[in-house]
Amino acid sequence: MRHRTMLFAAAALLLVLPSVYGQFPRACSSAEVLLSKECCPIWSGDNSTCGEASGRGTCQNVVLSTSPVGPQFPFSGIDDRENWPTVFYNRTCHCEGNFMGYHCGDCKFGFTGPNCTVRRTLIRKEIFRMTSAEKDKFIAYLNLAKRTIGTDYVIATGTYEQMNNGSNPLFADITVYDLFVWLHYYASRDAFIGGDLVWRDIDFAHEAPAFLPWHRFFLLHWEHEIQKLTGDENFTIPFWDWRDAQQCDICADEFLGGTHPTSNVLLSPASFFSSWQIVCSQPEEYNRLRILCNGTYEGPLLRSPGRHDRSRTPNIPTTADVEACLSINNYDTGSMDRNANFSFRNTMEGFAHPLTGIANRSQSNMHNSLHVYLNGSMSSVQGSANDPIFLLHHAFVDSLYEQWLRRHQPTLDVYPEANAPVGHNRGYYMVPFIPLFTNGEFFTQARNFGYDYDYLAESDSVSDILLRYLEEARNIWQWLLGAAVVGGLITVVMATIVRCSCRRRKKRATLEETQPLLMEAEDYRSTYQSNL
Repeated sequence: MRHRTMLFAAAALLLVLPSVYGQFPRACSSAEVLLSKECCPIWSGDNSTCGEASGRGTCQNVVLSTSPVGPQFPFSGIDDRENWPTVFYNRTCHCEGNFMGYHCGDCKFGFTGPNCTVRRTLIRKEIFRMTSAEKDKFIAYLNLAKRTIGTDYVIATGTYEQMNNGSNPLFADITVYDLFVWLHYYASRDAFIGGDLVWRDIDFAHEAPAFLPWHRFFLLHWEHEIQKLTGDENFTIPFWDWRDAQQCDICADEFLGGTHPTSNVLLSPASFFSSWQIVCSQPEEYNRLRILCNGTYEGPLLRSPGRHDRSRTPNIPTTADVEACLSINNYDTGSMDRNANFSFRNTMEGFAHPLTGIANRSQSNMHNSLHVYLNGSMSSVQGSANDPIFLLHHAFVDSLYEQWLRRHQPTLDVYPEANAPVGHNRGYYMVPFIPLFTNGEFFTQARNFGYDYDYLAESDSVSDILLRYLEEARNIWQWLLGAAVVGGLITVVMATIVRCSCRRRKKRATLEETQPLLMEAEDYRSTYQSNL
């Protein structure tokens, strides 16, 4: 009872704070802006466009990647997410230095201070290693975000065509938490094509190379906005290490909600999350009506851990599964979709078996297996972010992505520049985010964004370091062999010179028989050290 009182008090206090961030800045949602296609708002810090007066940024044309995409989406010019964000805006703020944001008013991830010059690294903790106070604060922040309407951002409730090409804006308010549910839905929704048809083989956040970078940015984005919403600059998302778990350990009232005593799909009334309503959970209905999710509540949060199809997902991934997955060298391969074999990304996502690396669409492994296991709201791709377990699950997946990056040390060109499914090439801007970031920008280690994971920070483990150096040695073995040969030749030459020198000295010593065999102790020590 005391914890619940504390949470309500914290939430009531924090409700006075402003909320921020999302896809469409409210300042860019008017007909005037949509028709001009220029989303370059004024930064209130100096009352100039994109903070230009303070050297923060300038309004620039959006430059798109021209690299060809794969054959999975054989259409062009029919979906608003193609060539993001140019259907809506072809000019946005381009931020300089350590500045970030739709108006360049924020600091880049990993920087803080009034001029974004202070570097910092925050640590994401395993939820069972958090103190009771940290855990209670996290739950309070989740509830605050769920119940606070965003003031700076809105969501699109219609396509650009339904907006009459911008002259009839269709946008709606939404809470800070549900905004991120909508972002995940919008990136993964089906495409409307001719007549009443939809195209399902399209996803800007899954089933292709951007899966891991996209979700890395998504989590950082969410974390950053909770920091701003609450004023708590040290807030980090916890993670759930589910390796070898026999049950859903965090499905308890003190964490993210236990099971209802009389229902297998509802949450316990003793949990805060039992009162949560979900959004964006009816994709078939949206497709039938050819509408977008508009943020309307659609029923309670559902969860039924362990009551899933066990022929599809026999168990939660084990430590052995994780290690086998991390040992795969290639980031992505072949068609770079869910049929890719020996692909770390496809195996980590769960479309290939971790012990073989072979794609098998009848099975759900690794990341996918947790969505299947938890059942309910988590089992729908488009609406899965409704369940707060989504954040903890993806934070752990991100930590495994981080382990792979540290172990294999890939260069940027390892991430495909061309021929990936639409939205997934290296230079493609992530859908549906403003400010703009490319997929390739998040194909780099977490410490470059100012965060790390407790178990990785504690041990940049010896095994990982050795594996990294062995991998580097494997890549340059020809040079090492050449160096060894040259070193051997130099050694032979030096040994010959030394041997000849010793012979000359021995001959000279024979001729000078009156010289003492040993010097005085002090002279001997200095000479010995010099010779040594």
